[in-house]
Amino acid sequence: MSSEKLTESSCTACREDAPLVTKEEIEELKPQIPAWQIQKIDGIDRLICAFSFDDYMAGLKFVSKVANLAEEEDHHPEIILEWGKVTVSWWSHKIKGLHKNDFIAAAKTDCLFVE
Repeated sequence: MSSEKLTESSCTACREDAPLVTKEEIEELKPQIPAWQIQKIDGIDRLICAFSFDDYMAGLKFVSKVANLAEEEDHHPEIILEWGKVTVSWWSHKIKGLHKNDFIAAAKTDCLFVE
């Protein structure tokens, strides 16, 4: 796996036989998205991050930006909107775990937050 910046990459179509990222690949990619945590939910590893906002509408605008990113990348997260908080979870449904696409999408989500 190359050491290119995740934000300069694009998601690729993920096949059902695509490999999950290895521990070594996670160690290489994770420093680019330090706020994200890997959590196992229903036996599936996911990248999860919560973003804070001053009000509900600011969070809703962020949700819209993430939704547009998801459409552009053809990779779709779980998004939970609450007052003052948006939680985003990326994982690859077809392979039931983490793929490089998830790290790319997480890095691009971080960029959207700082815009």
